[in-house]
Amino acid sequence: MQVLQVQLEIRPDPAEVGRARRWARSRLAGSGIAVDEPLAETLVLLVSELVTNAVVHTGRPAVLRLSLPGVEAEDAAVRLEVADSSERVPVPRCVGGEATGGRGLALVDGLADRWGWSREGAGKRIWCELDRCAERAEPAGSEAPCPDAVYEGLAYEAV
Repeated sequence: MQVLQVQLEIRPDPAEVGRARRWARSRLAGSGIAVDEPLAETLVLLVSELVTNAVVHTGRPAVLRLSLPGVEAEDAAVRLEVADSSERVPVPRCVGGEATGGRGLALVDGLADRWGWSREGAGKRIWCELDRCAERAEPAGSEAPCPDAVYEGLAYEAV
Protein backbone atom coordinates (compact mmCIF):
# COMPACT_ATOMS: atom_id res chain seq x y z
CA MET A 1 0.00 0.00 0.00
CA GLN A 2 1.29 3.43 -0.94
CA VAL A 3 0.98 6.19 1.65
CA LEU A 4 1.63 9.85 0.89
CA GLN A 5 3.28 11.52 3.89
CA VAL A 6 3.44 15.30 3.81
CA GLN A 7 4.28 17.93 6.39
CA LEU A 8 3.95 21.65 6.93
CA GLU A 9 5.96 23.87 9.26
CA ILE A 10 3.66 25.97 11.46
CA ARG A 11 4.74 29.32 12.94
CA PRO A 12 3.31 30.36 16.35
CA ASP A 13 0.85 32.76 14.71
CA PRO A 14 -2.97 32.39 14.69
CA ALA A 15 -3.00 33.10 10.92
CA GLU A 16 -1.28 29.73 10.47
CA VAL A 17 -4.52 27.90 11.29
CA GLY A 18 -6.19 29.05 8.08
CA ARG A 19 -3.03 28.30 6.09
CA ALA A 20 -2.96 24.78 7.58
CA ARG A 21 -6.60 24.17 6.58
CA ARG A 22 -5.95 25.34 3.00
CA TRP A 23 -2.80 23.21 2.82
CA ALA A 24 -4.63 20.09 4.08
CA ARG A 25 -7.44 20.55 1.51
CA SER A 26 -4.87 20.87 -1.27
CA ARG A 27 -3.28 17.53 -0.30
CA LEU A 28 -6.50 15.48 -0.37
CA ALA A 29 -6.98 15.15 -4.14
CA GLY A 30 -3.92 12.94 -4.66
CA SER A 31 -5.27 10.45 -2.16
CA GLY A 32 -8.67 10.17 -3.82
CA ILE A 33 -10.52 12.08 -1.10
CA ALA A 34 -12.85 14.66 -2.63
CA VAL A 35 -12.73 18.02 -0.87
CA ASP A 36 -16.51 18.00 -0.36
CA GLU A 37 -16.85 14.52 1.11
CA PRO A 38 -17.48 14.13 4.86
CA LEU A 39 -14.05 12.58 5.51
CA ALA A 40 -12.34 15.64 4.05
CA GLU A 41 -14.50 18.04 6.02
CA THR A 42 -13.80 16.17 9.25
CA LEU A 43 -10.08 16.01 8.51
CA VAL A 44 -9.91 19.76 7.89
CA LEU A 45 -11.80 20.44 11.13
CA LEU A 46 -9.34 18.22 13.04
CA VAL A 47 -6.40 20.02 11.41
CA SER A 48 -7.93 23.30 12.54
CA GLU A 49 -8.40 22.12 16.13
CA LEU A 50 -4.96 20.57 16.59
CA VAL A 51 -3.08 23.42 14.91
CA THR A 52 -5.07 25.95 16.95
CA ASN A 53 -4.10 24.11 20.14
CA ALA A 54 -0.44 24.14 19.15
CA VAL A 55 -0.45 27.83 18.24
CA VAL A 56 -2.53 29.07 21.19
CA HIS A 57 -1.28 26.85 23.99
CA THR A 58 2.43 26.55 23.21
CA GLY A 59 3.43 29.78 21.48
CA ARG A 60 6.08 27.76 19.65
CA PRO A 61 6.55 26.47 16.10
CA ALA A 62 4.97 23.12 15.27
CA VAL A 63 4.92 20.57 12.45
CA LEU A 64 1.69 19.32 10.89
CA ARG A 65 1.95 15.89 9.24
CA LEU A 66 -0.60 14.01 7.16
CA SER A 67 -0.39 10.38 6.15
CA LEU A 68 -2.80 9.84 3.28
CA PRO A 69 -3.29 6.35 1.84
CA GLY A 70 -3.42 6.14 -1.93
CA VAL A 71 -6.60 5.63 -3.94
CA GLU A 72 -6.15 1.83 -3.91
CA ALA A 73 -6.23 1.73 -0.08
CA GLU A 74 -9.92 2.47 0.31
CA ASP A 75 -10.17 1.07 3.84
CA ALA A 76 -6.94 2.47 5.32
CA ALA A 77 -6.83 5.19 7.97
CA VAL A 78 -5.87 8.80 7.37
CA ARG A 79 -3.48 10.01 10.08
CA LEU A 80 -2.96 13.57 11.24
CA GLU A 81 -0.17 14.58 13.64
CA VAL A 82 0.92 17.87 15.17
CA ALA A 83 4.32 17.92 16.88
CA ASP A 84 5.60 20.80 18.96
CA SER A 85 8.46 21.51 21.36
CA SER A 86 6.30 22.25 24.40
CA GLU A 87 6.26 19.85 27.35
CA ARG A 88 2.71 20.98 28.19
CA VAL A 89 0.50 17.89 28.22
CA PRO A 90 -2.77 18.01 26.24
CA VAL A 91 -5.67 17.81 28.69
CA PRO A 92 -9.33 17.76 27.63
CA ARG A 93 -11.24 20.40 29.60
CA CYS A 94 -14.80 20.66 30.82
CA VAL A 95 -16.10 24.10 29.99
CA GLY A 96 -19.36 25.89 30.65
CA GLY A 97 -21.88 26.78 27.99
CA GLU A 98 -20.73 30.40 27.85
CA ALA A 99 -17.02 29.61 27.36
CA THR A 100 -15.61 30.60 23.97
CA GLY A 101 -12.86 27.96 23.96
CA GLY A 102 -11.76 24.74 25.57
CA ARG A 103 -13.66 22.29 23.37
CA GLY A 104 -10.90 21.36 20.92
CA LEU A 105 -9.85 18.00 22.36
CA ALA A 106 -13.49 17.08 23.02
CA LEU A 107 -14.12 17.63 19.30
CA VAL A 108 -11.07 15.55 18.40
CA ASP A 109 -12.30 12.79 20.72
CA GLY A 110 -15.78 12.90 19.20
CA LEU A 111 -14.75 13.08 15.54
CA ALA A 112 -11.62 10.92 15.28
CA ASP A 113 -11.75 7.14 15.31
CA ARG A 114 -8.61 7.12 17.47
CA TRP A 115 -6.40 9.78 19.00
CA GLY A 116 -3.62 10.13 21.50
CA TRP A 117 -0.33 11.78 22.22
CA SER A 118 3.24 10.85 23.04
CA ARG A 119 6.39 12.56 24.22
CA GLU A 120 8.80 13.43 21.44
CA GLY A 121 12.19 14.71 22.53
CA ALA A 122 11.60 17.84 24.59
CA GLY A 123 8.06 18.15 23.24
CA LYS A 124 5.11 16.03 22.20
CA ARG A 125 3.18 14.69 19.23
CA ILE A 126 -0.64 14.69 19.21
CA TRP A 127 -2.19 12.42 16.61
CA CYS A 128 -5.58 11.26 15.41
CA GLU A 129 -6.82 8.84 12.79
CA LEU A 130 -9.91 8.68 10.63
CA ASP A 131 -10.91 5.39 9.09
CA ARG A 132 -11.47 5.66 5.38
CA CYS A 133 -14.33 3.59 3.99
CA ALA A 134 -15.00 2.83 0.37
CA GLU A 135 -18.28 4.24 -0.84
CA ARG A 136 -20.21 1.38 -2.37
CA ALA A 137 -23.74 1.14 -3.60
CA GLU A 138 -25.71 -1.12 -1.27
CA PRO A 139 -29.06 -2.74 -1.98
CA ALA A 140 -32.02 -1.04 -0.32
CA GLY A 141 -32.56 -2.20 3.24
CA SER A 142 -29.01 -3.48 3.76
CA GLU A 143 -26.63 -2.05 6.32
CA ALA A 144 -24.09 0.36 4.87
CA PRO A 145 -20.44 -0.78 5.14
CA CYS A 146 -19.39 2.59 6.56
CA PRO A 147 -22.18 3.97 8.71
CA ASP A 148 -22.67 7.68 9.13
CA ALA A 149 -20.71 9.09 12.03
CA VAL A 150 -22.54 9.14 15.34
CA TYR A 151 -21.48 11.91 17.67
CA GLU A 152 -22.64 10.63 21.05
CA GLY A 153 -22.43 13.04 23.93
CA LEU A 154 -22.03 16.12 21.73
CA ALA A 155 -24.76 18.71 21.45
CA TYR A 156 -25.10 21.09 18.54
CA GLU A 157 -27.18 24.22 18.52
CA ALA A 158 -27.93 26.31 15.45
CA VAL A 159 -28.05 30.00 16.28
